[in-house]
Amino acid sequence: MFLNKKLKTAKILVIDDEPEITDIVATFLKDAGYEVLTENSGAMGVEKVKSFKPDLVILDIMMPFMDGYEICEELKKNRHTEKIPVIFLTGKDPRSDEGRAFRSGGDLYVKKPFSCERLLEIVKIVLMSINK
Repeated sequence: MFLNKKLKTAKILVIDDEPEITDIVATFLKDAGYEVLTENSGAMGVEKVKSFKPDLVILDIMMPFMDGYEICEELKKNRHTEKIPVIFLTGKDPRSDEGRAFRSGGDLYVKKPFSCERLLEIVKIVLMSINK
């Protein structure tokens, strides 16, 4: 017997203080079939994670008031958001910063400038790994 199961569309939240970046990433991911919301404020991003309940967060590090490390640490301290994977998308030099990104709870680190195609492949891999 064949069961017709509707596949859940993955939800992604993109948090970056540069609206151009969030717009580019959101458009590309929406075109790939994902449900995407964006936020340009770190503190508001934390609140949006709690209400939107994304399957994945794409997060900039260098933001005013609350940087990406603080956001990631905040998410990982909350039992409702601790399991959400975080991909850091940042202009910071990975040689000096990657360790801190992982220590704060990040799962992957993608350096700006980035290829949307490469980011999409990384998103697919992360989402597949959490759906096993």
